Amino acid sequence: MTGRQGGADPAASGHGREPGAEGEPESRLHRRLGCADLTSVPEVRRALRDLLRHWGKPDAADVAELLASELVTNALIHTDHGAVVTATVAASTLRVEVRDFMAGLPVLRVPVGQLGTNGRGLVLVQSLADAWGVRTHGVGKVVWFELHERPA
Repeated sequence: MTGRQGGADPAASGHGREPGAEGEPESRLHRRLGCADLTSVPEVRRALRDLLRHWGKPDAADVAELLASELVTNALIHTDHGAVVTATVAASTLRVEVRDFMAGLPVLRVPVGQLGTNGRGLVLVQSLADAWGVRTHGVGKVVWFELHERPA
């Protein structure tokens, strides 16, 4: 399954500057999340907000937090082996990848009815990300999205 391709190679890793380089803010987030550990979702949101403190408009961080939360929650609920989250800021692009360790690609479902509480995660990613997609990775898969910095 592949989403919009905003000019980026979906298999690209999106490497940025080395974190902690002298005089530069950290430009990469990398976290290993335990199996079904939903308490890690707000921690990922906080870490992402810290990473994006000096990037883009404030609403870009809000969108990034929302989309990352959806992907992390999906990975933790629908798999049995935890996940790895990587976020990289490079130039004018934020790339967030959530890797899990289960075979099978996610299915984009349109939620039925307005009262349903499940099934909106990938629809939100599709709607709000500048680019997104899924690629197989060894035993599992990586679901990723990109946001591009908008001029002020």
